[in-house]
Amino acid sequence: MKKTLFLALLSVILFSCKNENNIKNVERAFYYWKTSDSRLQEQADSILKTTNTKKLYVKFFEVEHNELMGNIPFSKNRMNIYDTIIEIVPTVFIKNEVFLKSSFNELDLLADNINFLINKYRTEDFEKGIVVKEFQMDCDWTIKSKDKYFYFLKKLKSISSKEISCTLRLYPYKYREKMGIPPVDKVTLMCYNLLNPLESPKQNSILDIEELSKYLSGTSKYPLHVDIALPIYSWMQLYQNNQFQNVMYNNHEYLIKNMKKIDDLWYEVTEDVQVDENYIRIGDKIKYEQVTKETIEKTIALLKKNIDFDSTTTIALFHLDDAPLQKYTNEEINSIYTSFSK
Repeated sequence: MKKTLFLALLSVILFSCKNENNIKNVERAFYYWKTSDSRLQEQADSILKTTNTKKLYVKFFEVEHNELMGNIPFSKNRMNIYDTIIEIVPTVFIKNEVFLKSSFNELDLLADNINFLINKYRTEDFEKGIVVKEFQMDCDWTIKSKDKYFYFLKKLKSISSKEISCTLRLYPYKYREKMGIPPVDKVTLMCYNLLNPLESPKQNSILDIEELSKYLSGTSKYPLHVDIALPIYSWMQLYQNNQFQNVMYNNHEYLIKNMKKIDDLWYEVTEDVQVDENYIRIGDKIKYEQVTKETIEKTIALLKKNIDFDSTTTIALFHLDDAPLQKYTNEEINSIYTSFSK
């Protein structure tokens, strides 16, 4: 009887420890994903200073495949870093078709070119005191592209002399036997864009707790160090005559004044209005998806319950821009980081 009680008590203790799963040292970070020459805006600069955030994942450029020119960079990002930032992680988004259509020799050249361009832009755009110890590759790889993508990652590691990380979507996180474990030093689990927005009219495609739980529950410890990326952005999907037209990222508050709610996530436009380059008419439908503070809190609890974090883990928010940041106070942003340590 005593033995049974002891084992039951031990189980409760172990389960409680698993649920607590606090991160001792949270490295605070943001993604910076703009694609133009720019300086940080006032709200973004204030957030960095108030939250004592010193690390940025900066998208340097993207890579796509061109049938005539091969693999080419585009959407180059140039920015000036404020003095609050100590470390940047050059990040490159690579379209999956690059690996589907490239030979291994072409991937050797791609690794060389990416390493060269990162070092070039780093020298041109950032002060010498900025720390760069990691390159991150962002690609939604598939089973068909897996072998070549993993080959490329190994090649980049060998020539860069840097830590190499990659983004990890929830599908390959859960189905790792099928999708493979990328040959990198660590991964960043992207806890957003869980659903196809055009195929999920009743769900928030940015972040849906039930959908997230399906990928996290019942999974064993991932064999690599796992950092976390969380969304703080919102968007509106415009439908005219029940046909999808466009995604709008800005000026939401202006449009909200001219629409009425008709269902969960759905609104109807009540006045003709122009938002940026979009001409919106009475009767048009809007699906408004945003990530609330409450949703973030539930997400953090779910992550802490299901992931064995290392003592030092980076928590990165997507992304650093005045438009999404206006929906959060500095204290709310700060609490996202601190919640992982409580």
